[in-house]
Amino acid sequence: MKRTFLTSIGCLLILALLSSSGLFAQSSRTFQNPLPVEFGDPYVLHVKGDKYYMYGTGGAKNGFAAYSSTDLVNWKNEGQVYYASNPNGWSDSTAAWGGAYWAPEVYAHNGKFYMFYSAQWKENPTKELENFRIGVAVADKPTGPFIDLQTRPVFDPGYPIIDANVLFDTNGKMYLYYSRCCYKHAVESEVADWAKKKGWFDFIEESWVYGVELKPDFSGVTGEPVMLLRPPVKMDDKQAEWESRSVTSKEVNRRWTEGSVAFRKGDIYYMMYSANYFGGKNYAVGYATAKSPLGPFTKAGNNPVLQKNVEQGGVVTGTGHNSITYSPDGKEMLCVYHARTMATGDQRVVFIDRMRILKNGKLVVEGPKTTPQPIPGAR
Repeated sequence: MKRTFLTSIGCLLILALLSSSGLFAQSSRTFQNPLPVEFGDPYVLHVKGDKYYMYGTGGAKNGFAAYSSTDLVNWKNEGQVYYASNPNGWSDSTAAWGGAYWAPEVYAHNGKFYMFYSAQWKENPTKELENFRIGVAVADKPTGPFIDLQTRPVFDPGYPIIDANVLFDTNGKMYLYYSRCCYKHAVESEVADWAKKKGWFDFIEESWVYGVELKPDFSGVTGEPVMLLRPPVKMDDKQAEWESRSVTSKEVNRRWTEGSVAFRKGDIYYMMYSANYFGGKNYAVGYATAKSPLGPFTKAGNNPVLQKNVEQGGVVTGTGHNSITYSPDGKEMLCVYHARTMATGDQRVVFIDRMRILKNGKLVVEGPKTTPQPIPGAR
């Protein structure tokens, strides 16, 4: 009995270590959100014949970390893969928010791996608090090390920008999407007038999503950026209620349109985006469609497609900044996003839920779910 007892204790210790390392599967056929990855803005890259790699905000100092997986459920920490101190580093790690190393996305292209990300630019003569720009770094492997292509950001639009996303179109052209920050961007709208009359806020700042064509070598952009998405101007707009909750709940004097992710299905371009305060419970996801990669985009009537579920008895809030991937068999489309639960508090953690494009073109996300569900590709 003594030997059996000690053996059992040893097994339990091994299982605990595996669980804490992120290598322990909850079940061979099911998984449960949230995943044991503390990332904001998660992005998943699938390298065919190899693995899935996840990148996000957090998990590293002055840079970015990565996780790897073969099944999208069990993730291994690969450590830090990008360091701001690399030879071509252009960012300022001493600036606000620790340099603001946010929202990395990695793409496989021509045998290399390219990381687009946001950070504080060290060229800041007017000492702006939010001096964010977008950079691109390159590596031979998805686990790095990533080295900046240039000693400067991809381009300078003259205002702070974050949340880079790249679309590789079927004609060979590439498009960069990003969010112009709310910082010093006060916008007139009926929502702003309403908030001012109530005595809540003197003005409302907004972030807008823009798109621009990338040069083939990622060294810069071609042409001028085009504004693609913004919060509604009028309060009777069908999108105004859910996109204005951070203001109408008296949470903050800003309305966001950020975290865009674009993809193409047939002849339709889809753009998912996040609205409301990223640090609050009302963060949610909607989408818009267009016939061209640079719009015009029309927001969907079934927005938001992903939002908190606490009013329905759930435990999830702050759902947003998603990316898209596919199950190992390629048959299931998946939405990867961050959220918070009652258990995780303010810590953002990763969720993966199924999503579908219906025959009528409508996009549907089957989440947020916290109950057991089949592993991707097993349904």
